[in-house]
Amino acid sequence: MPSITPSHLYTFVALIAVTSLLTFSFMAYAEGLRVSSEMRQLKNLMDYVSAQCTELLTLASATNATSEAFLPMPVSIGNKQYWLKLHNDSEKTWLEGGLGSTPVEGTELRVYLPKEASATGYYIGGYGTARLRCYSDVSAPHVMFTNSGSGE
Repeated sequence: MPSITPSHLYTFVALIAVTSLLTFSFMAYAEGLRVSSEMRQLKNLMDYVSAQCTELLTLASATNATSEAFLPMPVSIGNKQYWLKLHNDSEKTWLEGGLGSTPVEGTELRVYLPKEASATGYYIGGYGTARLRCYSDVSAPHVMFTNSGSGE
């Protein structure tokens, strides 16, 4: 019966170790590419929604009328759910977004709107369109962001 020399056994173990290291490195790299692609898609979606908000706020301010838009939204980004939420303080108005099913305060993804406005509402990705409703009153323009299926 032939015997396996220790050098052959060590070579085989080293090949398994190197193969495993290369496989796990490639898997980590692929995951990083996927996450960056999802974040880029989310940022593009946020830019689209903020552009629509700006357009409707400008129209509502100029004509002193109520304006409304229904925005087609993707069901998910990659295979993850996403959310978008409008915020404002005394100086700025912004749109926040993130991946997941629950809006979280203080995310790093923000798009600021050029107009100061009172902003409320959020949208959680899923089936349906998003509804933007803007109107102007004495104090400031208002923008509301909801799912088109939710009542008001």
